[in-house]
Amino acid sequence: MVKELQDAVNKAERLSDEQQKILAKLILNEIEWDRSFQSSSEKLSTLANEALADYKSGKTRPLDF
Repeated sequence: MVKELQDAVNKAERLSDEQQKILAKLILNEIEWDRSFQSSSEKLSTLANEALADYKSGKTRPLDF
């Protein structure tokens, strides 16, 4: 384990049980997000290219917030 992660774990051990559970959930969600994002990068690239082509061909319009 890298030093930075070990330092974080050492500090997390001093948190309350509830705070530790929240932190664990955040870390696991982040890992899952990264995994999910990496496995969909080809699809995202395709969608981005399609959106850019639509923009360049005038098929889009600005959003009015």
